Amino acid sequence: MQAPEAPPLAKDGNYNKPTKDTLMKKLDNLQYNVTQENGTEPAFRNEYWDLEEEGIYVDVVSGEALFSSTDKYKSGTGWPSFTRTLVPGNVVSVEDNSHGMTRTEVRSYFGDSHLGHLFNDGPQPTGDRYCINSASLRFIPVDKLEEEGYGEYRKLFAKNKLETAVLAGGCFWGVEGVYEHINGVVNVVSGYSGGSAKTADYYTVGSGKTGHAESVQITYDPSVISYKTLLEVFFSVAHNPTELNYQGPDRGTEYRSAVFYNNDEQKKTALAVIKQLELGKVYSKPIVTEVTALKGFYQAEEYHQDYMELNPTSAYIQNWDAPKVEELKRKYPELIKKM
Repeated sequence: MQAPEAPPLAKDGNYNKPTKDTLMKKLDNLQYNVTQENGTEPAFRNEYWDLEEEGIYVDVVSGEALFSSTDKYKSGTGWPSFTRTLVPGNVVSVEDNSHGMTRTEVRSYFGDSHLGHLFNDGPQPTGDRYCINSASLRFIPVDKLEEEGYGEYRKLFAKNKLETAVLAGGCFWGVEGVYEHINGVVNVVSGYSGGSAKTADYYTVGSGKTGHAESVQITYDPSVISYKTLLEVFFSVAHNPTELNYQGPDRGTEYRSAVFYNNDEQKKTALAVIKQLELGKVYSKPIVTEVTALKGFYQAEEYHQDYMELNPTSAYIQNWDAPKVEELKRKYPELIKKM
């Protein structure tokens, strides 16, 4: 089972449930009765039973993520009904023998709130019906997910609209680290582009004879951030586009500056951004960025993924990559994810 995920406000992943007095002040009478006294709200006369807006539902006490509108359906019962949980570890099942029957109660892991009950009469493919009290939930619409600290769930609502960009700007650790901080970026993967699949490994690429460049594949939501903006960050923060076949201390064609475009629109955008920079005389030296069609992207070894995040005290990261993130925050504060 997936491990519980602490709510955004939990310090270092540790959550302490508020005292009874605090909860009585924080919650209204119905919320308190449902979550703390195992009460049940009236069917058809509650806040979310017929809500169809996209977003997620979190525990009204703790804020831990519980359910998604993508799994909500009309059960006809008069209570919000879901076919599955959003974070399985955050919903705990308990045997309930009250009212002369045996049922499966569901409670939140961190908040220990009574949520409702689980039944096996839901639609396929799960066959489950999580029958939940609206009073135990707080709804967060899609456009507020980043602002409230739930940005990781935005990808659930992007449907088929996600797009990818592949960029090369020296060591992929730093470039990946920059884009992982940008709102609208769903995922960033370090890898290799420009050569063949059979030579796409770190030590072979390091020979400088494979045609590969260390690259990152950025999966992003174009309704939140544009390809042009990603390129503007690439040219102004993520690397120096005037350094030919090197970046910082790293030398070789595998560290070259390149935009690997997926389609003609990306190609046009890349060339336009470069022309704009050249006309504006932003750099005293010529831009040497290669703009070429993407032939393939090959994911790098696991130990290269999320390297900046996992090794923040590394001397290399401190000297060459952490300053890029600080520069991103200074130049583009409006793009930064709310972590």
